[in-house]
Amino acid sequence: MRAVVSALTLLLTVLFAPGVGLAASHDAFAVTKLTQAQAESMFRGAGITWSSSGGCTNRNNSTCTSFDGLNLATAQGAVTLKHASGCALNITGGTEVGHASGTYSHYNGYKLDFGKNTCLNNYVHNTFAYIGLRGDGYPMWQSGAGNVYTDEGSHWDVLYYNCGGC
Repeated sequence: MRAVVSALTLLLTVLFAPGVGLAASHDAFAVTKLTQAQAESMFRGAGITWSSSGGCTNRNNSTCTSFDGLNLATAQGAVTLKHASGCALNITGGTEVGHASGTYSHYNGYKLDFGKNTCLNNYVHNTFAYIGLRGDGYPMWQSGAGNVYTDEGSHWDVLYYNCGGC
C-alpha cells in the first residue's frame, strides 16, 4: 500500500510540478519528460535497480546510465514490467549519449536497457509475441501494449511506445 501511495504521490508531483517539460511527438501527443531524481524515485519505489559501467548518471557521458529526459510512459512501462513479471530488473542504459539515434531512441526517452536474467528472459519469451529480427539481426518480441523487447545478446533493449497498461 505504501508503494502505491508513493507512486501516486510521485505521479501527481510529475504531472503538476512546475518546470516539467512537455515535448510533442510526431503523433501530436504531449510527452512528459522526467528528471533524473523523478525517475530514480519511481524506480526505487518499484524495486528496480540501475547500474552503469562508469558509476555515474551524466547524460552526456556514454559510460553513465542517465534518466534525465526519460519519458514518463517509459518509466511507467518499466514499473509495469516489474510488477507483471515479478522479476528483478536492473537498468543498464537510459537516455545517455552513445546509443543509436532516431525518434524512438534512448536519448529521446523512449528506450531502456535491462540486464538479462533467467526470470526476465523467460517472461519475455513466454508472454510476448515473437515478431522477427530487427534490421541488425537481433530477435524481437512485442507486448500486447505494442512495446518492443529486443534481445541484443548481453541485455534487453526495450522500446516503450506507452506505459504498457499502467
